[in-house]
Amino acid sequence: MQSDSATLLEECLPEERQRRILERLGSEGRVLAAELARQFGASEDTIRRDLRELAAAGLCRRVYGGALPLSAASGPLVERARVMPAEKRRLGETVAGLLSMLAAGQTVFVDAGSTNLAAVRALPDDMRMTLVTNFPAVAAEAAGREGIEVVMIGGTVDKRTGGAFGARALRDVAELRPDVYLLGACALDAVAGVAVFGFEEAEFKRQLAAQARRVIGAVTSDKLGTGAPFSVGPARMFHDVVLEADAPHEQAAALLAIGVEVHRAAPATPTTGSRA
Repeated sequence: MQSDSATLLEECLPEERQRRILERLGSEGRVLAAELARQFGASEDTIRRDLRELAAAGLCRRVYGGALPLSAASGPLVERARVMPAEKRRLGETVAGLLSMLAAGQTVFVDAGSTNLAAVRALPDDMRMTLVTNFPAVAAEAAGREGIEVVMIGGTVDKRTGGAFGARALRDVAELRPDVYLLGACALDAVAGVAVFGFEEAEFKRQLAAQARRVIGAVTSDKLGTGAPFSVGPARMFHDVVLEADAPHEQAAALLAIGVEVHRAAPATPTTGSRA
């Protein structure tokens, strides 16, 4: 005999079921269609339809077997640059330390993104390298450094990201083989992989990641375990990922399990502030 709660779940309207799916997505960070079907006493086809409708409304990101929360990194760059500045600065400082060890005297491609800009700002004054970028803000920051040769990738600049990702940019990097690629990701999940919000952006990043000897990235915690519409590739495309000091252990462990080297930024201190 079914319990009253089970009967209620079966009889709830699609809107109510979808609201509960979003609540579970918010509390658990991911949902699986098979588990939701058992929970609601519905077919997996019904749940998949719910997930498609939620994704179409911009409320989640469909992945194989279920869904992830949509990454917060979907707004214009000028807005995102104001979010979590202290966290991005600490991440940038850790990335700059990695670049100092891994890429001194080498060629580094720096992707668009506010955290990547923080990394370039944190590079030591005596750093010598060839820096290639599709991000005018990074080019401007690095141009004044005596030891850094700057190569700018051209094309139309996307207003949301601040970077050039179109056909001209793809042609410019076709023969480029950077020693290190500092990839900017909108969303990262050990299972669902690396994703962004633009089709051309995803294609550009895929090409560069395939051509680079080493791919590294810095990811704020709000991007972990989330999705975005366009896949760049599996999470194991990263050789190194820098996370916040207090990033969830399970996310870090999942990345380590697939062979990604995980580094943590310094924790917040009274002098550097805490999360805004």
